[in-house]
Amino acid sequence: MKDVVINIHSIHAYDVTEEEDSMDFTTDGVYSYEDGICRLSYMESDVTGMPGTRTVVVVSPEGIVVDRKGALTSRMEFREGLRNSFLYNTPYGTATMGVDTRRIRHSFNEHGGSAEIDYVVDMEHMVAVRNKFKINVKEQTGVQTNG
Repeated sequence: MKDVVINIHSIHAYDVTEEEDSMDFTTDGVYSYEDGICRLSYMESDVTGMPGTRTVVVVSPEGIVVDRKGALTSRMEFREGLRNSFLYNTPYGTATMGVDTRRIRHSFNEHGGSAEIDYVVDMEHMVAVRNKFKINVKEQTGVQTNG
């Protein structure tokens, strides 16, 4: 596992007539790459609205899995052209949600890389939000401190 800097840019549109809302989040994390599969892990924060939640992202040729555990728990599987259901557990209750993956692009190697996912999330088969999620991973350089 390598120490990395992770930058996440997400765009949300709640309705085709509504303007897009975006969020940028940069954090430290850990990363590994082996046999064409990358795995990265980081802690969410107040910026993402999920403090106390660890997110693990696994990127493989088959797709991308985003696993969250902590204050919020979910496992989202992204496979281009497919819809998957998942449970979204919060302190306020559990909901069954779906994710319809429109497009995935990714390029990773032993030093990091990037991924982009375009998908629609629904709750009880009603469209909730269309998202575009971009993540960039770079090895940390320079002096590192624990704080």
